[in-house]
Amino acid sequence: MANRHLSRSIVLQSLFEWDLNEVERKEVEGVLDRNIAEFAPNKTDKPFMEKLLDGILSKQPELDLVISKAAPEWPIERISPVDRNILRLGLYELLFSDRKEVPAKVAINEAIELAKQFGGENSSRFVNGVLGAVYKEIGEPGKEEISKRKKREVPFAEMPIQRLAGAVVYAESEGDLYLALVHDVFGHWTLSKGKIEPKETVEAGAVRGLKEEIGLTVTIEAELGQNEYVASNPELGKVRKQVHYFLASAPYVDLKLEQKGGLDDARWFRVADILELNFYEDILPIVTKAITMLVGRRSK
Repeated sequence: MANRHLSRSIVLQSLFEWDLNEVERKEVEGVLDRNIAEFAPNKTDKPFMEKLLDGILSKQPELDLVISKAAPEWPIERISPVDRNILRLGLYELLFSDRKEVPAKVAINEAIELAKQFGGENSSRFVNGVLGAVYKEIGEPGKEEISKRKKREVPFAEMPIQRLAGAVVYAESEGDLYLALVHDVFGHWTLSKGKIEPKETVEAGAVRGLKEEIGLTVTIEAELGQNEYVASNPELGKVRKQVHYFLASAPYVDLKLEQKGGLDDARWFRVADILELNFYEDILPIVTKAITMLVGRRSK
C-alpha cells in the first residue's frame, strides 16, 4: 500500500506538471520517467504508474464533466491545479479501475490522503465532498460485496444490535451559539457518538463517547430522541445500530478528533450556519429539534 501511495504521488506530480505547464500529451511519458527516476528509482511500480497516468489522460474530458456536476459551484478552471488533478486521479480509480484491485473506498481514501499531503488547508474536505457525492450517486459500490459473501440474507429482526449514544453539543462564545459536528468520509456533517459499554447507562456512554471522539467534556441537558439504521460490519455482517441522542453543553474549546476510520474532521459551527450543511436525512430532525430548544431558551 505504501508503494502504491508513492506511485500515486508520482502520477499526481506528473499530472500537475502536464496541467500547469501545458505539456503536450506525447511528452507526458517523459515527465513521468523523470519523476520516477527522482522519487522511485527502483521502478518496481512503473507499469501501474504508466497505466494510471494514461487512463486519467484518456478519460480527462469525462472526469472533468463529472467534477463539474459534483461541484457545480466550482468551475474546473477555478479549482486549484493540485486539487483538480487529485480529483481526476481519485475519480478515475473510483469509476474506471478494477474494483478487485482498487476498491471504491481505497480510491477515495487515497485521494484524501494526497489532498492532505499536497493540497491546501481545505483540500482534503473538498476532495472528500466531491468523491463522496459521486460515490453515493453510483450506488455506493462495495457495500453489496459483504452480503454476496454471506450464505444467506439475515432478516432485520435477527441482525445483531449495537447500542450507541451521542449528542448535539452546543457552546456559547461572544454571544453566539455554536454546535460541534463531525465530518465523515462520504461528505456529510453528523453528530459525534460512541458505543455504549455493557452495564453503562446511555447518558454515561454519551459523555464518554464524546470525550473519546472529539475531546469534549459535555454536560447532558435534555433528551432529543433516537434513530436506527443498518450498517455493514466486516465480521458480523449487517448490524442494527440504535442511537440515543441528547442535547449537551460544553466549553467552547478546540475539538480533538480521534484518529480512526470513517471521520476526517470536527468543527464548531454557528447555529445560524448549521442548516445549510450536508446532513443525513435521519440526523437533520435531531439537529433541528436541538436548535429549536436552544433558540426557545434564548427568547424567554
